[in-house]
Amino acid sequence: MKILLDDSKGYYKANLHCHTNLSDGHATPEDIKREYKARGYSVVAITDHEHLIDNSDLNDDEFITITSAELAVKEFPEQSTLKNYNMKVAHFNIYAKEPSNTLTPCYSKVADHYVTDLTRHRIKGDGDHVRVYTADYVNSMIKLAHERGFLIAYNHPSWSLETAVDYLKYDGFDFVEIHNTSCVKAGHPDDESVFADMLRAGKKIYCTAADDNHNRYGFDEPYTESFGGWVMINAERLGYKEIIEALESGNFYASTGPKIYSMTQDGDTVRIKTSPVKAINAKTRGRHMYKLFAAPGEYLTEAEFKFCEMDDFFRIVATDEYGKRAFTQAYDIEV
Repeated sequence: MKILLDDSKGYYKANLHCHTNLSDGHATPEDIKREYKARGYSVVAITDHEHLIDNSDLNDDEFITITSAELAVKEFPEQSTLKNYNMKVAHFNIYAKEPSNTLTPCYSKVADHYVTDLTRHRIKGDGDHVRVYTADYVNSMIKLAHERGFLIAYNHPSWSLETAVDYLKYDGFDFVEIHNTSCVKAGHPDDESVFADMLRAGKKIYCTAADDNHNRYGFDEPYTESFGGWVMINAERLGYKEIIEALESGNFYASTGPKIYSMTQDGDTVRIKTSPVKAINAKTRGRHMYKLFAAPGEYLTEAEFKFCEMDDFFRIVATDEYGKRAFTQAYDIEV
């Protein structure tokens, strides 16, 4: 029997997409630590725009930051997406495998408007790159970032106006955001279909949910972009090395609400245990899907699915009574 999600290990709640006043966010890194830690988060990747900052001075025994940044490749590099609403962009986060790795790959001075007096003296770039909005250039950035010791997430494709014509040409992303709280609050859809497209195209990729919070509103206000999507990282302990290794291995699930406690695979049979939910669905490469629904007034807390060889791979989605969902990674069928 293979253990896919192990309830004997810890689960560490993480927001992998976060902005602070070190770029265009409105909260300080200290604010982010205080507010997220108070709500049960153990990990935050502070992905300020276009430059890597080591925020490990915030770390303690119950909370760590991941050295990270959000990079952008735009159709029109000199224009802002806040003014040109029809411009396509490719946005992605890079996560350093080592916290001290703060040399920003493919640094571009076009993005200097994100540099503040708080960060100017801390930025280390590798020159001044001219970024070009083509699949070949994006793939070259992915390759370079991997070589420099980063994991890479493809961010909010619907908000970016990218379609399968664009994203299926990209190679090497480790993760794709299937939920982005900031984008959903703005009216954009979740991107579960992008994850499905990539899997069916044969790409090895994991799904994440994240906030992309800029905190223009208070943390407890209805319009807040915080605390809407997260990943639960299944690791032996809360350490930088262990968290990165779990992310790199896909030992986590994404959620906007429900919890997944454990998941095992025994040949063609998979068993999953969850918090109380209304539906547990298993999705495959093809149109053959598996589903369980709770009767009115009742809830599901576990499910068992038996797959066939033609299914190729499976992933499970658990949905609670409020429509909030938890998403597993995709796993190969073993028949």
